[in-house]
Amino acid sequence: MPAMKKLALCLGLIGGLAIASSTIAQAADDPELIFKKNTVFHLLSPDAKLATYVIDDPQIDGVACYFTIPEQGGWTGWAGFATQRSETSIACRQVGPVKINAKFAQGVDIYEQRRSLFFKTMHIVRGCDPKRNVLVYMSYTDKLIDGSPQNSTSTVPLMPWGADAAPKCGDFLTP
Repeated sequence: MPAMKKLALCLGLIGGLAIASSTIAQAADDPELIFKKNTVFHLLSPDAKLATYVIDDPQIDGVACYFTIPEQGGWTGWAGFATQRSETSIACRQVGPVKINAKFAQGVDIYEQRRSLFFKTMHIVRGCDPKRNVLVYMSYTDKLIDGSPQNSTSTVPLMPWGADAAPKCGDFLTP
């Protein structure tokens, strides 16, 4: 087998395994899609879009985070080979009585999503402002070599819900 065919076969196998592993890893905790909006029209390939998703905080009942991320269009975006843009936006809200199920550290990841085959990941992290009893959420992307300053922050003041008193987030922080 000629060297070029061997190289092409190896690269195809590596790319296929990378896509399969990222799809499998993501499938367990996929966010719920709310809607997508086209931003760039492509005549013969998929359009670029902004996609809005929601996730429930996995450790805190009663808090949901909505985030919007760009999705690259074109054939490379469709095939999963495009490096996605770094911009993110986030808005988190109390959607029911809040129950904090476990202690947590400041800046702990509650969700992450690969934004390229190997080097870029979008994170949503949680913290607590104990003085004001407010949960603080930040979304950002990082890259293996150099990070991105693109980020967004949202806060959730913990309030009573019906007869349920609001927990104190500072009581659940680990030192």
